[in-house]
Amino acid sequence: MTGREMFRELLATFPGKAGVVMLVILIGLSIYAAVRFPLDWGRNEWSDPARWSDNPKSAPPAWVNLLPGTDRLGTTKLAASTPTDVSPSGNGEVRTYRLPITFDADEPPTFVSLSVAAVTYYSRPPILTVSLARPDETEVVLYRQVVRGPREGEVAPFQRFRQAPLRVVLNNESTAIANMADFFRDTYGADLHQTTVRNSMNRALFGRPDPNDPDGLVLMPGEYVFNLRVSFTDARDSLESVQFVVAGSVFGLMGTDALGRDLAQALLFGLPIALIIGISASVITTSIGATLGVISGYAGGRTDMVIQRFADIVANVPLLPLLIFFVFVVGSNLYLIILFLVAFSWPGLTILLRSMVLQMRTGQLIESATTLGASRWRIMYRHIFPHVAPYVFAQMIFFAPAAILAEASLSFLGLGDPSIPTWGQILENGFRTGAVFLGYWWWVIPPGVLIIITAVTFMFLALGMEPVVNPRLRRVR
Repeated sequence: MTGREMFRELLATFPGKAGVVMLVILIGLSIYAAVRFPLDWGRNEWSDPARWSDNPKSAPPAWVNLLPGTDRLGTTKLAASTPTDVSPSGNGEVRTYRLPITFDADEPPTFVSLSVAAVTYYSRPPILTVSLARPDETEVVLYRQVVRGPREGEVAPFQRFRQAPLRVVLNNESTAIANMADFFRDTYGADLHQTTVRNSMNRALFGRPDPNDPDGLVLMPGEYVFNLRVSFTDARDSLESVQFVVAGSVFGLMGTDALGRDLAQALLFGLPIALIIGISASVITTSIGATLGVISGYAGGRTDMVIQRFADIVANVPLLPLLIFFVFVVGSNLYLIILFLVAFSWPGLTILLRSMVLQMRTGQLIESATTLGASRWRIMYRHIFPHVAPYVFAQMIFFAPAAILAEASLSFLGLGDPSIPTWGQILENGFRTGAVFLGYWWWVIPPGVLIIITAVTFMFLALGMEPVVNPRLRRVR
């Protein structure tokens, strides 16, 4: 049977069609992930907590707001690289960055942060002033800081916050809390203690005093404007970008983990890794198993005995405990895990193919080829392997989900490669931090479902290959 005939037979069954469609979708998403993420994304970004500091922690997906009775605040990021207004001030100028936001939620944000990146100045350090304009036409100054001055021996231009931006969590900043308490007293006549304001600072930023409210504060919907005023003393001074983050209680397509990392990105990044593990391990395993099985069955004699005894020994070694042992000894590396999976997964196919080849080598086709002077290698390659190829391809498909599940099992036990966020790693992080007990379902269910979907895809392909392997099923259909 040719490859085209095998593919046509595969598409003639419902499992085969479903498996091909699902595999095409998985491969398409894997190609997108390979283009979207650099190879070192796991090591440089996923493992860097500072990269995710502006995301809410342990937040469910944003689409939960589509469920009846759910209306939770989403995360809003306001960024600007050019000032809204520039006014002269002495020999320098004041540049103002105004970033408006409409607040109409029924709950306060989880935090509000300011990030300032790449400040450059030539003489005196600039002054940063942050204020919040509120819907009731009032404005409160929340934060003020003078950029660090020149160090001894440093020459102009002086650069600050270029490698790591200045990040200030305004709702935790003591100056902002004190200013907010003074603002409520002067504007509303409400004498709120700083401790009360500190405990409800998220609500205070977007609210007003209300003696009838248990917290003493009630949310005030409307148009707010975050203002950053930068006082430069030299027209050549510059600021690259500014960002305000109003973090809500939901985030993104798949939510976040306890460090604020975007789980949707990790799940997408883990897809090509899962396919690489499954496909590479299955291809190498079936290649080794098929080669040794055909040689063992056709050569016979001492060659057959050595191959079969070695296969029996390897086949009786428990794979998962051995993998755990090797990971402890050698270390957690994805390539070594694939190597160990291959090294101990080929014997089953070798033993089965040997029994099939033993029946074929006494047939008339093999005897005729031998009589015509064909070499052993030619007979095995041209006359034996084509007859067992459909079974080999079916086993190749069957081995793929087993390799994916084995890697996920190791990662779930905390023995996977920590530099690569695989689906098993995500599950392990969730269980280790108590996501199951805390009800963080978005942290546990999606990676488990993706592992199941990938395994089911290869299962459908294996079921679709059954008529190719067993001609009697074609006659029944």
